[in-house]
Amino acid sequence: MAATFLLIRHAEHELLGRVLTGRMPGVALGERGRRQAGLLASRLAASGLTAVQSSPLERAMQTAAPIAAASGLNCDPAEALTEIDFGAWTGKSFTELTADPRWRAWNAERGRAVTPGGESMLQVQSRILGHLKAMSTAEPAGRIALVSHGDVIKAAVLGIMGASLDAFAAIEIEPASITTLVLGDWGGKVVGLNERVGP
Repeated sequence: MAATFLLIRHAEHELLGRVLTGRMPGVALGERGRRQAGLLASRLAASGLTAVQSSPLERAMQTAAPIAAASGLNCDPAEALTEIDFGAWTGKSFTELTADPRWRAWNAERGRAVTPGGESMLQVQSRILGHLKAMSTAEPAGRIALVSHGDVIKAAVLGIMGASLDAFAAIEIEPASITTLVLGDWGGKVVGLNERVGP
C-alpha cells in the first residue's frame, strides 16, 4: 500500500522572476496564473484526489482552491508546505541579490548555506519530508494534492532520491507544474517530474 502525492507548484504571479517574494503577504496570481490554476483543476478533476492541502500563502491558496472545488474537496492550509523563510532577502529584486555574496553561496551550496535570518534548505527539507511521512501514515492509500513552492518541492524530490541538496539546480519545477511522489512503508520514489498542464 502506498500514498500518492501530487506536489504542485503554485501558478504564476506578476512578480515571478523579478522579486524574491518569499513569504511576502499579498502576492496574488496574475491573469495567466488564474488560467493555469483552472487548467490544473480540469486536469485533476477526475484523478481521484482524496485530499487537497496548500501552503497558506495567497498565491498557493488561489492555485489550490479551484483544484479542491473541482474534486469536491476542502482546501486545507498546511504550514509545512509554505515557502522558504528568506529572512532579510524577502522582497528584494534578483538584481539586488546577485551583488550579495551570501546569495551566491546560497545558490552554490544549498546543503550548507543559510539565509540571513531565515531558514536553511536542510530545515525546509526536514519539514516537507516530515509532512509527507505523516500524511502517508494517516492516508496510506491516499491520492493527495499538495500546492507548494518550487524550492520546497525540489527539497522533497532530492530527499526522496537520497541526493544532495547542492543538486537543486539540476531539477526544474515550473509554475503550475505537477511532480508526483509515491511513499509507502518501503520508502519512496519519484514517478513524475515537472509535468506542465498549460501555457
